Amino acid sequence: MRRRFRGLVPTVLVTAALLASAACSSSQPDDAADAQAGAQGTTRAIRPVEGCTTAARTDPADLSPTRTPARCRTGSPAPSPLTERRRLTIATGTLSAEYVAPLQVALDKGEFAREGLDVALKVLPTPDALPLLAKGDVDALWAAPEAAVMNGVRGGFDIRWVAGNFSPGPGSKSGLWVRLKDGEQADDVSMASSRLGTMIGKGSVIAYPMEKALEEHGGALDRIQYQQLGSADVLTALQNGGVDSAWLLDPVWRKVDGDPSYAFLGGQPQGEPLGGLLYGPSLLNDDMDAGVALVRAYIRTVNTYFAADYKTDEAFVTYLAKLLKIDEAILKSTPSLRMDWEIRSGTTDRLQAAYQAQGVTDGDPLPESRTVNRRLYEEAVGRSG
Repeated sequence: MRRRFRGLVPTVLVTAALLASAACSSSQPDDAADAQAGAQGTTRAIRPVEGCTTAARTDPADLSPTRTPARCRTGSPAPSPLTERRRLTIATGTLSAEYVAPLQVALDKGEFAREGLDVALKVLPTPDALPLLAKGDVDALWAAPEAAVMNGVRGGFDIRWVAGNFSPGPGSKSGLWVRLKDGEQADDVSMASSRLGTMIGKGSVIAYPMEKALEEHGGALDRIQYQQLGSADVLTALQNGGVDSAWLLDPVWRKVDGDPSYAFLGGQPQGEPLGGLLYGPSLLNDDMDAGVALVRAYIRTVNTYFAADYKTDEAFVTYLAKLLKIDEAILKSTPSLRMDWEIRSGTTDRLQAAYQAQGVTDGDPLPESRTVNRRLYEEAVGRSG
């Protein structure tokens, strides 16, 4: 991993160039591909699905932190196997993080197989996976609509965010932490020219929640100094004064929670997923049946195993820790994630505004019609928006 943030912007731009190159090698013009995808999506019927009632769809404009996520009954929507088995590859940056749990459980419990899908999870960093997704060599990406994705779509290729993943549960303090100076209170913190330690850096979806936290404390995305660090170094740098603030992920923030020397300034909005499934042309255009089947298996897994506070089930936590190959005590130390397949209105607009503030995207913002496709999960649960 690169140690300084300056190396990150070229990564974003190089990935965008690779995506644009892949788009140019497509067998049909971008406008034609988009038109084809649009026609396929609008002509496919959305029929009621047993076990998925009105609770299977919520208002995408509702950003309330206490909103109840969409849910079907346990075991719903029922499998609808493809007539021919389909091999799919999903790229993900890790197999051990808790937010990947629905994919791991779906694979382990046979939910993908029940749809006629042979799914392989392949560990690939997002910059490496994006060109493969654009060319159809990878079918889906479990990640987020980061700046590199927006640059690639702006370059002309057909990639869409098709399902959400999670938002933090009540009590989560994963996000922006600051080391307080002597006598300083959280309300008095000034983030102007702050040195920020992060393992993610510029162009990530954390830019959106981080922008809000910074603005509330006199800072801005273009007025802080980024220091990209390894995952094991972020907390150490905050504790020894190497940085003034840091973006701490689960469960690292537990190390400073309750310590009066540190203050939590804000994290990902509760009730608004910032990532999930991204589809390329193979599932958006070539085989939408398989695309819907994959989403349906994912949604059924959420409804069956992650519908509520899944960490109250000790046996399931033990199973999950073993499946993810992480320490059970660490898994228990943080609140359950709110697994959520729906995508909120305007999320990619807010993300793009943050990317522009960081200076990692150029050009006019992309409309949501170019970045999001809710049609697949609407078909899976039988509820149209």
